[in-house]
Amino acid sequence: MALLSFVIDRSDQIWFASWQHLSLVVQSLTLAVALSLILAFLVYNSQKLSAVANGLSAVGLTIPSFALIGLLIAPLGFGVTPSMVVVTFFAVLPILRNAVVGLSGVDKAIVESARGIGIGRIRTMLTIELPLAWPVILTGVRISAQMTMGIAAVTAYVLGPGLGSFIFSGLSRLGGANSLEAVVVGVVGVILLAFILDLFLVGIGRLTISRGIRVSN
Repeated sequence: MALLSFVIDRSDQIWFASWQHLSLVVQSLTLAVALSLILAFLVYNSQKLSAVANGLSAVGLTIPSFALIGLLIAPLGFGVTPSMVVVTFFAVLPILRNAVVGLSGVDKAIVESARGIGIGRIRTMLTIELPLAWPVILTGVRISAQMTMGIAAVTAYVLGPGLGSFIFSGLSRLGGANSLEAVVVGVVGVILLAFILDLFLVGIGRLTISRGIRVSN
């Protein structure tokens, strides 16, 4: 079978590209979570700012990733840097939206009670508001992970790392030798990585969300 032979002959390349792809997404996702939480904590207490953040998240998702990557070639060149910027940008959008919704949904009476007994603002955020909002935020992280796994493949257009190189290589010479196999390997690889990352995030949820909060949600 041609596909099996292709996979066996290029197993080292496929494993390396898969690792690069996963690494790009995980690093971008980690950065996106940090940025989103900072922004959400700054705006969630204001209805106007929350509306602006949600609006920007919605508008940002309408931007074609391929077009944005192309626009970044001039200022950032090729390779990892524009890839990281694009993947992180799109990763922020669902997480920020869910973070604002989750934090806004925390019972204000609980927050006021904590402040009333002398717990500081930052400590209240980290020990009360964030844990209560975390299930909603994590849902945004999972959505973002699935979305950016595909976007990471598109970054091959600017010579970004990952499985996108197989997809672009195959499409550029469609009809030629091993072109279809290259596309299939790239696409299936992205799907498998997305599934693995989602399982990992489900496990993170079980470890970081208390049983009481899981039941109430």
